[in-house]
Amino acid sequence: LLPGDLVGVERWRVWTGFERGDIVVFRDPVQDDRSLSARQLLVKRLVGLPGDTVQLKAGALFVNGKEIAPAQGESHRHLVRLRGTADPEALRQQLQLPLAFFPPGRSTLELPLSKVQADSLRERKDIVSVEPMSPSTGAPGHMFPYSPNFRWNNDRFGPLTVPAKGDTLRIDVANFPLYDRLISRYEDHSPTHDGSRIVLDGEPLERYVVEQDYVFVLGDARDHSADSRYWGFVPMDHLVGRAGFVLLGQDEDGGLRSGRWFVGLGRQGD
Repeated sequence: LLPGDLVGVERWRVWTGFERGDIVVFRDPVQDDRSLSARQLLVKRLVGLPGDTVQLKAGALFVNGKEIAPAQGESHRHLVRLRGTADPEALRQQLQLPLAFFPPGRSTLELPLSKVQADSLRERKDIVSVEPMSPSTGAPGHMFPYSPNFRWNNDRFGPLTVPAKGDTLRIDVANFPLYDRLISRYEDHSPTHDGSRIVLDGEPLERYVVEQDYVFVLGDARDHSADSRYWGFVPMDHLVGRAGFVLLGQDEDGGLRSGRWFVGLGRQGD
């Protein structure tokens, strides 16, 4: 998907079910000051179903121990060096990227590119080099669950199992940050942390039975996306439908993009 795309949503998927790799539309899980129906709609790729174990290793996605091939439009950060003859605006139009990625007067650009795009740029005579940027290192507490117990970042995350309805979670002080929001915000309970234990309804909380299904989502613009790496699990009742196709695409000036009419959106791996 590109900024400005108008997407057709298959709402019946809420009843017929979702599949791993679907592009899904859902309510923002962290707009806590709004009712669910008033929250912003977000679009990401569903990579983890209830019960799946998700992990990122050096930017590569693994689900249940198996590496998942990148989606067709998945992009990662690349350092692109231009020759003096290069036309940055023509390059921007080719890549259909926002103006923010092309500051004036720069001969070195940091761009989100798919493998196909990166390979295409390497063939251009006005490009010096196109190199993938190193996976980020991040800092403890920078990503979900915002705890020094989990030293995760954009490219090194998990393994993390996505809760399913009926699962019994073992809860302790060390792993409580993983499930605090699930229990308190999404399932409307009030656990407390007294420093040495977790307490719910006056009793020590050592096991918790999950009341609904959850999913794990990632943005295809992997290095420029706020997604489950930042807010964790998305409750199934937040999902609105599957993004089935692009009705039309608009650029930043409000004009229509050529080739962005009734474009189908496949699953990851299709």
